[in-house]
Amino acid sequence: MFWTLFKILAFVAVVIGLAFGAGQLMDSGQTVGLRIVDMEFELGPVQAVIALVLLVLAVWLGLKLVGLLVAVLHFLNGDETAVRRYFAHNREKRGLDALLGALLAQASGDGKTAVAKAEKAHSLLNRPVITSLLIAQAAELKGNRPLAEEHYKRLLEDTRSRFVGVQGLIRAKLEDGDTEKARKLAQKALDMQPAHEATQNTLLKLQTEAEDWQGARKTLQIKKSSGHLPRDVYRRRDALLALQDADALAAADNMARARDAAIEANRLSPDLLPAAVAAARALVAQGKGSYAAKVIKKAWKVQPHPELAAAFAAIEPDETPLQRVQRFRKLLAMHPDHAETRMLKAELLIAAEDFPAARRALGDLVTTAPTLRALTIMAAVERGEGADDAVVRGWLARALTASRGPQWVCTKCQHVHASWQAICDNCGAFDTLEWRDAPDSAGPSATQTELLPLIVGQLPTGRTQAHDADVVTGEVVDADNATAPSPADPKPA
Repeated sequence: MFWTLFKILAFVAVVIGLAFGAGQLMDSGQTVGLRIVDMEFELGPVQAVIALVLLVLAVWLGLKLVGLLVAVLHFLNGDETAVRRYFAHNREKRGLDALLGALLAQASGDGKTAVAKAEKAHSLLNRPVITSLLIAQAAELKGNRPLAEEHYKRLLEDTRSRFVGVQGLIRAKLEDGDTEKARKLAQKALDMQPAHEATQNTLLKLQTEAEDWQGARKTLQIKKSSGHLPRDVYRRRDALLALQDADALAAADNMARARDAAIEANRLSPDLLPAAVAAARALVAQGKGSYAAKVIKKAWKVQPHPELAAAFAAIEPDETPLQRVQRFRKLLAMHPDHAETRMLKAELLIAAEDFPAARRALGDLVTTAPTLRALTIMAAVERGEGADDAVVRGWLARALTASRGPQWVCTKCQHVHASWQAICDNCGAFDTLEWRDAPDSAGPSATQTELLPLIVGQLPTGRTQAHDADVVTGEVVDADNATAPSPADPKPA
């Protein structure tokens, strides 16, 4: 609005200035004498100005005519394109001016002007790759996706611009939500330029979202071969994809291939905890319990984890509690002071009904790291030693507001998962789950259950503080029905 008003005022000012100047010339009474051969002319001020303008115009037309005559002479001498080149030169100049205007408008963020200038350049210049690319980018800036998509398709006709055209169509399909078509286009783009990192990342993301694990593994291999991925990172992520492929094969009831994929995942990354668990189960199913034990021990040495303990217990499902305590000794000796080791040992001793030893194994965890699972185990010890129901109920009440301890947490969005998976359910990030304490996993409950100890009774003086819940599943149980749990299949709380 302001710019339009300014242009109108400027035009009016120019007209007034010209009128004022013409009036001053007429009032001056001065004349201009002009002599051509034997003829003399006397011109007034206004007539002299008009004559000057006509002279400039005549000179310009003369130069143009001379250029045309030169082109005609070349044409007559056998240059068949001379005349066409003469007219094309002017057309190209205007086209280049329009092209420059489109580039400047696009650089300044003026999408509307950029599209208009680019379309003018497209009509004047015989450079479809340049002008189509410029129109497509300007249309994207303006938000005109149909126009952008139309010109990106035109870029597919030229081998030099085909890759850029496919990239533009990928963006258009992603904005439309057509991820399946975008994935196919990304695969074509990668075939054109395998070393293009942005295309690798886009395709890998689309393949993981579509659960195309085998395709994602091929893309990951290309990414590593092109030097965009360190070898150790590649092996871990390839193991993750192999593990996801194993789950998909198992869901399709292809158990043989699923087991092979799980074992391969562990071979690629022996330290990857979920892969170790899956490989151990696969080896047990193949009757290779000793190999499964080696896999678990190797992973436990890196990081003790309840899922590893569950897989280790599943190797000998029919053993007695005392036999299980004996078989777990080598595993427990690797990290004797680790919280997971101490809780696991206490669970095994509870199953064997050795409650004093279980209390010693748990030690001071209920005070230094009072998690739901640690307090649950202590409550089971109290129950096994014949403590009053009020004591057990007191621990149960405290468990309701205790921290749940380490869980599978996405490092990107902090979302907590019940079990490990390669892709976060909340933010869709790949390979971001870590086994650690979740943020805000403890505190007062919405139902004010922190008051329950005052209702069901306090702990006797001198006793170690603890809670009770099912030591296997981590779910709170009724104190009147509490029994010593079996660690045959321990799971994270």
